[in-house]
Amino acid sequence: MLFKKVLVANRGEIATRVIRACKELDIPTVAIYSEEDSTALHVKKADEAYMVGPGPIEGYLNVHRVVDLAKKVGVDAIHPGYGFLSENPRLPAVCEARGITFIGPSSKAITDMGDKVTARAIMKAAGVPILPGTKDPVTNTDEALIKAREIGYPVMVKASGGGGGRGLRIVENPSELKGALESAAKESKAAFGVSDIFIEKYLERPRHIEFQVLADKHGNVIHLGERDCSIQRRHQKLVEIAPSLVLDEDLRRRMGEAAILAARSVDYTNAGTVEFLLDKNKNFYFLEMNTRIQVEHPVTEEVTGIDLVKKQIEIAAGEELTVKQEDVKFSGFAIECRINAEDPKNKFVPSFGRVTAYYSPGGIGVRIDGAVYKDYVIPSCYDSMIVKLITSGSTWQETVKRMDRSLEEFAIRGVKTTIPFLRNIMNDEDFKNGDFDTAYIDRKPELMEYYEYAEPTDLVAAISAAIAAYHGF
Repeated sequence: MLFKKVLVANRGEIATRVIRACKELDIPTVAIYSEEDSTALHVKKADEAYMVGPGPIEGYLNVHRVVDLAKKVGVDAIHPGYGFLSENPRLPAVCEARGITFIGPSSKAITDMGDKVTARAIMKAAGVPILPGTKDPVTNTDEALIKAREIGYPVMVKASGGGGGRGLRIVENPSELKGALESAAKESKAAFGVSDIFIEKYLERPRHIEFQVLADKHGNVIHLGERDCSIQRRHQKLVEIAPSLVLDEDLRRRMGEAAILAARSVDYTNAGTVEFLLDKNKNFYFLEMNTRIQVEHPVTEEVTGIDLVKKQIEIAAGEELTVKQEDVKFSGFAIECRINAEDPKNKFVPSFGRVTAYYSPGGIGVRIDGAVYKDYVIPSCYDSMIVKLITSGSTWQETVKRMDRSLEEFAIRGVKTTIPFLRNIMNDEDFKNGDFDTAYIDRKPELMEYYEYAEPTDLVAAISAAIAAYHGF
């Protein structure tokens, strides 16, 4: 047995995903949950489950409380999933001090890659291409104006810490710079506890391409190809694809080598993702490194046949990678759609509450990574993503059509979801032709227009009324 017991320090679909991998490896699991999550799916799936608090958030974020619980219940490894504790360098440090294995990279790697200024400096020294930008955080508006003029507008004002588009502003001209600096610093301070800001050249309409890497404790580092995450709204990914439609073998090789170089430059171990921006001339630049499993990891699994979460556990246990770079082969295409409990017609405002009906699609090449079910009450205090729908196929056209069919079959009632919006993307000619970039959603307001699905009870009433009218009742 790799570990005698693993605690999953997360919730939702990623906690369920980790639990499934552990079950296949015959490793008992421990779930943690808040009072709001007492009926969550990951609580039901784990072998043991313990409530942490206080409140809906604090218990999930308290490093010492989580590690204390792990020691108390005989856990010898902790998997952080993504979000929550996964990017907190204190967790692996405390785990090491308490004799628990952290299923992830070292505290130093998380710290170095979590600070964008430090990460840029490391990548530049290693020879990984980076965008023109400030070497150190800017300290005042006058300095920022000088730096932005040297770099050339448009520029990105970015928070040094964090991710997910928070603390990021696009500045087109000098008059916008001061306000962008202040708002980005304020958002960064609230989200990440630091207000350091740096400035970077902004590429207009690039592709967002990321490479999955695996690195063991024996010096072996490989990449598992790329994912195209260009379809975003406000820097939040909506649809992810593997492999990219725009990379040829030479570009894939060069970007993959850069990703491996990035991982080696920080002595990285476990699963990680190196993200790049790709401009229209096929020049690529380091964006950031995510030191954890990614939300979109299933598309890589589908085209390579490699279980990334199992690999994470095996690497953490000290096993050597059995897969060499030359062994990595890609088969067909895969698409992941993030289904959120949001109303696209109303500026994507979250839609929480009871799921009154749930029917998931199936068939060849269809995968569901989810955390909801009929009568489950979606809490209002967490991220609005409730399920990931992944389809795969031998060709791009088949994969897109399969996703559209699956979205059409998918029924989630009681809350608004982004399913109709995602269907519009699948049926958009530009998307089907592979013509998209990070500005795709902004250019297409028509994607928000769709038929409003009736709730089942309303549908029954409407059909009854139509029958009655037809027969003249």
